[in-house]
Amino acid sequence: MNEIKCPHCQKTFNLDDAGYADILKQVRNHEFEIELEKREKELERQRQDALKLADAQANEKLQAALRTKDAELAELRSKVGAEVSELRAQLSTFELQKTLAVKEAVSALEQDKNKLAAALDTEKKLKDMELLSQKTALEEKLRSEVERKNDELRLKDEAIERLRDFKARLSTKMLGETLEQHCEIEFNKLRPTAFNKNVYFEKDNDASGGTKGDYIYKEADDNNTEFISIMFEMKNEQEDGGAKKKNEDFFKKLHEDRLKKGCEYAVLVSMLEPENELYNAGIVDVSYRYPKMYVVRPQAFIPIITLLRNAALNSLQYRTELELVKAQNIDVTNFEERLNQFKNGFSRNYQLASDKFQAAIKDIDKSIAALMKVKENLIGSENNLRLANDKADEITIKKLTHGNPTMKQKFDELGKMD
Repeated sequence: MNEIKCPHCQKTFNLDDAGYADILKQVRNHEFEIELEKREKELERQRQDALKLADAQANEKLQAALRTKDAELAELRSKVGAEVSELRAQLSTFELQKTLAVKEAVSALEQDKNKLAAALDTEKKLKDMELLSQKTALEEKLRSEVERKNDELRLKDEAIERLRDFKARLSTKMLGETLEQHCEIEFNKLRPTAFNKNVYFEKDNDASGGTKGDYIYKEADDNNTEFISIMFEMKNEQEDGGAKKKNEDFFKKLHEDRLKKGCEYAVLVSMLEPENELYNAGIVDVSYRYPKMYVVRPQAFIPIITLLRNAALNSLQYRTELELVKAQNIDVTNFEERLNQFKNGFSRNYQLASDKFQAAIKDIDKSIAALMKVKENLIGSENNLRLANDKADEITIKKLTHGNPTMKQKFDELGKMD
């Protein structure tokens, strides 16, 4: 038994073990409930403090993140603005340089073109004046030469008439001497006065080629340049005695002898076919049979030499003038060739410069395109940053807790506490 004293009435009474245990149980349950309630309040208070602290920390971190993002956005915007300004300045500079380069190239080409045109115009005027002067001089020479030729032809016709009248008397004289001797004597009579010191008239004694002519005539100028050579063949009908022959029977041999001895002309001095008026008319040109071949009577021996010699002298003069004209033409040709070379070189240099200029323009265009692409990328990046900023500005508690019941509950509880 257990003795129990009441704290109020001070009355003492006894309880058995079962009653004591029941009372003790009641006391313990009441104290436990009191302690439990204290503990629950303490936990609730701690939970509220934790929620407030978590909310404060979350807000602080969010504000810090937003401040950092704003600073980064501001810095990035500043950098993007500076780069865009720099790119715009570079683009403007490239455009200006491109325009200046085009203007300078065009100006240089225009100046070169004007200089070339002026040089060509001046050279053309000088050449025209020179050609006009040469033409006038040549025309005057030709006019004088034609007049001189006409005088020579008139004198030749007069000489032919005199020789025809002298024919009978002269043929009688030749009966006492050979035709070759007659021709040699006639030539030697005129050698001192009519011919210069460089004249050669000798009998052809070289039969190494199988045949030989009768006489060879050659003459050279003061520079020892040979300007005429004649192979002579003399045929006298009285000397042959046998069957009568024709002049053309000797053309082939005379032509071959001329070629072998390197003579320019071939002349047959013939008494054959005395009744043939063709040969009696004077100097007969038989070049239709063999080139540069003539047939004459003995009376025309000296005249044929004179005519061919004068023609050769004139030809020598013409040759000299022709060589001079050729040299002048060569000078003109060389000038034109040099001019064409200059034109071709200028055209080539212009083409190379134009190609390089076009390549530079292409490179500039490529650089501009690359800069434009960078600009587009930067603008795109700025747009993305702007969108990110807009999205950051649109962040709310509601959007953050959407689909997250735990955080939604935490924020709801914080709202109730407030």
